[in-house]
Amino acid sequence: MKAYVDNIRKNDPAIRSVTEIILYPSFWATGFHRAAHKLYKCRLFWLARFLSQLSRWLTGIEIHPGAVIGKCFFIDHGMGVVIGETSEIGDYVTIFHGVTLGGTGKEKGKRHPTIGDHVMIGAGAQVIGSFTVGAHSRIGANAVVLKEVPPGSTVVGIPGKVVRTDPVEN
Repeated sequence: MKAYVDNIRKNDPAIRSVTEIILYPSFWATGFHRAAHKLYKCRLFWLARFLSQLSRWLTGIEIHPGAVIGKCFFIDHGMGVVIGETSEIGDYVTIFHGVTLGGTGKEKGKRHPTIGDHVMIGAGAQVIGSFTVGAHSRIGANAVVLKEVPPGSTVVGIPGKVVRTDPVEN
């Protein structure tokens, strides 16, 4: 929990106190998701979906209970975020309002993106399909990303294009 709080404080200059974090929709949506995901893994699908819908009604953030989310995940502002069932999100990922991690159709199996560690996804970006966004990448606001993103890349535009790639140090 301390790492989660420290990550929010590092990524949001508007935060003035730790107690303010309990007012953030991201705090509640992530907590609800962790509980719903446990229910989902226990095959209590209806109850998991009920909890995720309750979270959506309260926060404006829709996270399917099947999505896998790493530690210190932060959604800044949050309204309109949609995270699909087979999405996998790494550690220390930050996304902004209006982001969709979605699929391309009704196919079965893995159909949503995998987001590497330390990725930032800008407001309104759409990351659609079953591919990986490499660690330490940045997706610009309103970009529409439809294919693999190498680690350390910056992607902008419609459709999303890599405009910069920096070497990634571990």
